[in-house]
Amino acid sequence: MGKCTFKGGVHPYDGKEFSKDKPVKELFPAQGEMVFPLSQHIGAPAVPVVAKGDYVLAGQLIAEAGGFVSANIHSSVSGTVKAIEPRTLATGGKCNAIIIENDGEYKEVEYTPAKLEDLSRDEIRERIKAAGVVGMGGAGFPTNVKLTPKNPENIDYIIVNGAECEPYLTSDYRRLLEESDKVVMGLKVALKLFDHAKGIIGIEDNKPEAIRIMKEKTANEPDIEVKELKTKYPQGGERCLIYATTGRSINSSMLPADAGCIVHNVDTIYSIYMAVIEGKPLTKRIVTVTGDGVKEPGNFYVWLGTNYRQLLEAAGGPVGEPEKYISGGPMMGFAMYSLDVPVVKGSSSLLVFKEDVVSKLETSACIRCGRCGDGCPSHLLPAKLAGFASRNDEAGFLKFDGMECVECGSCSYVCPAKRPLTQQIKSMRRTIMANRRKK
Repeated sequence: MGKCTFKGGVHPYDGKEFSKDKPVKELFPAQGEMVFPLSQHIGAPAVPVVAKGDYVLAGQLIAEAGGFVSANIHSSVSGTVKAIEPRTLATGGKCNAIIIENDGEYKEVEYTPAKLEDLSRDEIRERIKAAGVVGMGGAGFPTNVKLTPKNPENIDYIIVNGAECEPYLTSDYRRLLEESDKVVMGLKVALKLFDHAKGIIGIEDNKPEAIRIMKEKTANEPDIEVKELKTKYPQGGERCLIYATTGRSINSSMLPADAGCIVHNVDTIYSIYMAVIEGKPLTKRIVTVTGDGVKEPGNFYVWLGTNYRQLLEAAGGPVGEPEKYISGGPMMGFAMYSLDVPVVKGSSSLLVFKEDVVSKLETSACIRCGRCGDGCPSHLLPAKLAGFASRNDEAGFLKFDGMECVECGSCSYVCPAKRPLTQQIKSMRRTIMANRRKK
C-alpha cells in the first residue's frame, strides 16, 4: 500500500535528531508564581471562580468556560491566589491571568475515574468539557465542541494527527512511544460518540518506531487503522491530513465535520483519555525544548503555568547568547522577545537557535520561478496574492482565493528571492476578516 500524501508541500530540514530519542522527563515547577491566562483557547475567555487570597489545590477549577466556545481552566499546583491581572503571552499579546503562588506541596483534589462502558455519550462529552480539554496542536479549539457536530450521524472518521510535521518538534512522537495504550484508549472514547465512525492514526514515515508500536497496539482493534504518511510539510495540516488519509477535500468555508471527519492532535486524544477514564483535568503537557542553542535538548512533562525560563534551565541552559527563541515550530510558531511567559495548553515547544537566520536574509525581486505555487498545499499563487496584499487590493486578493491560504509558510520557505510571502498574505487575510466583522 502506498504512503498517504497530498499535492504540494515542502521538505525543510526536520531537526528532530536533537530530541527524538530523549524520553520525557517530569519537570516540577519551581516555587513561586504560576500564571494561568484566561485566554488559552479559541473563543470567549474563561471566567475566574476564585479570588485573591483563596487557597487552591492542584486539579481545582479556577476559571470556568465563558461561553459555548470556551474552556475551563484548572490549577496545576496547590497554593494561594496572588492576583488576577493582565500578563504577557508567548505571542506577545496580553490577557487577564490568575496568578497562583506555588507552595511546592502539590496537594490534589480527588479525581473520579470511570469505565467507558458505564458512560453515556452525554456523560463523555461532559467529562471532556469539565476537564478543560482543547486542541493541543496550537489551535486551542474546545474539544467538547468539536465532538458535538451539527450532524453526528455523518461523521465517518476520527483522525489522530500523529504527523508532527513541524521541524524540531518531538513531543507527540514521544507520547506515541511512551503512552501508546492511552492514546488508543482516548481514540476509542472519541469513537464511542458516533454510530459508525472509524479511527485513523496518521504518522509520517520518518517515525518508523511509532508506526510499528501503534500498529501493534491496534492489531485487535477492527475500527482503528494506522496509516503511514509521506514525510512532507505541512502533512499535519488539517486539510492536508484529511485528504491524505481519506481522499476528501475541504476549503475555508467548510469544517472537517462537513467532510465527515474530526481531527485531533495526539496530545488532545491523550487528554481525552485522562479526562474521561481517569477523571483528571488538563493541567500538564509535553513540551519539546530543542535547537542548537540549548545544551541538553529534550522533552519535558510540564505543569501548565510554568515560566518558559524554567524550560530553558531544564535543558541545561543556553549555548552562548542565542539570537532566536520560538514558541512552537519554526514554520508556524511565534518568535519570542521574552521568556518570562507561561506555558499554556497549546505550548508544544521552545526552540532556541544560536543565529537568527531569517533576520539576515536579503529580499530581492520576484523572479517568477513558480516555486511558491508548486509548494502551496492549497494550490494558490502566493506571489500574486502577496502582490495584491502589498497594494491593499482586496478585490484582487479575493478573486484569486487568498482566503484559502492556511498560512503554513511553505511559499516563504521555498522562495529563492526570500520574499515574506506568508507574512504579507497573512496580514491581508487579517484585514479582510476585520472588515467583514465591521459589516
